[in-house]
Amino acid sequence: MENLFAFVIGGLYATALFMMLRRSIVKLVIGLMILSNAANLLIFTGGGLVRGAPPLIPEGLYHPVGAIADPLPQALILTAIVISFGVLAFAVVLIHRAYEVIGADDMNEMKSTDS
Repeated sequence: MENLFAFVIGGLYATALFMMLRRSIVKLVIGLMILSNAANLLIFTGGGLVRGAPPLIPEGLYHPVGAIADPLPQALILTAIVISFGVLAFAVVLIHRAYEVIGADDMNEMKSTDS
């Protein structure tokens, strides 16, 4: 199962890089979204794909009993989702404003303006 995830993650990274190298700024933002999803999937897969109980320690013991789920990758992914949503919202507003000023979403036209 982890081999399948490795190929999916590689495909997502390749797609994201392809989209980010396009001249359209909208495609750049779509590539940024795909890149953040690929990074989240990479963290999730790196944490291990095991089904386990919550990491709760029974009373009177010093360590959990049995297979437990690792909460660190889940916390990292949750934080990354919130941060990527904030970056995406900022990028969309920035693109909207740039399109209002310049009138195009082509990166080459944005480079040649003095506005």
